[in-house]
Amino acid sequence: MANTPSDSLFRRIGPGATESGHDRFAVVDAALLAVKAADARANARLRDMHRFHAANAENPQRMVNALQPGSYVRPHRHLSPAKSESFVLLTGSLGHVVFADDGSFTAADCVVLDRERGVLAIDVRPGLWHGIVALAADTAVFEVKPGPYAPLDDKDFAPFAPAEGTPGAAAYLADLEDRFRTLTGLPPRAW
Repeated sequence: MANTPSDSLFRRIGPGATESGHDRFAVVDAALLAVKAADARANARLRDMHRFHAANAENPQRMVNALQPGSYVRPHRHLSPAKSESFVLLTGSLGHVVFADDGSFTAADCVVLDRERGVLAIDVRPGLWHGIVALAADTAVFEVKPGPYAPLDDKDFAPFAPAEGTPGAAAYLADLEDRFRTLTGLPPRAW
C-alpha cells in the first residue's frame, strides 16, 4: 500500500513542513496535494512543504511545496555550495523570476508555470538570484535540489529584497507580482 496523508507515517516535522517517513516509496496524489493546500491556507506564511528525503543530509532533497497567493518567498540564490534547483508544476500556476544583481528583471527573466500555457517545469542553474510567486490558489510544485540542507547556508538572501516578516516585505511582493503579471500578460492579482 502506498503512503498517503492518512497513513501513520505522514507526520508534521515543523510549523511549515511534514514528511512521509516511507520505507519503500511514497506517491504524490490528489489526497496529498489537498492536505498540503489546506496546510498552506492555514499557515501564516501561506505555504507548507512535504519532504520525501529522510534527513537533511540526504542528496538529493525532494519535496512538494504548496503555496497560496500572497506567500512571500524572499528572492535568494544557492551559491555556497552552488546548487541547481528544479520545479515541476503539480497544480495551480507559479511565477518564477531570475533577477540581476541589482534586483531588476525583464520579461525574458520570467517564466509562468501553467498547464494551460504548456509550461510544466523549470530547471535553474546554481548561483542565480531567483524567486517564486503563487499565481493561483492551491499551487503546488515538486522541487528537487542537491543536498545536504544546512539551514545556516542553504541560501543567500537577496540584499535587494526585504526579509520575510519585515514592514516592506508585503509591498515588495505586491510590486514584484504586479510587474511580473504585466511583463507576462497575466491579469492583475486578486489578493
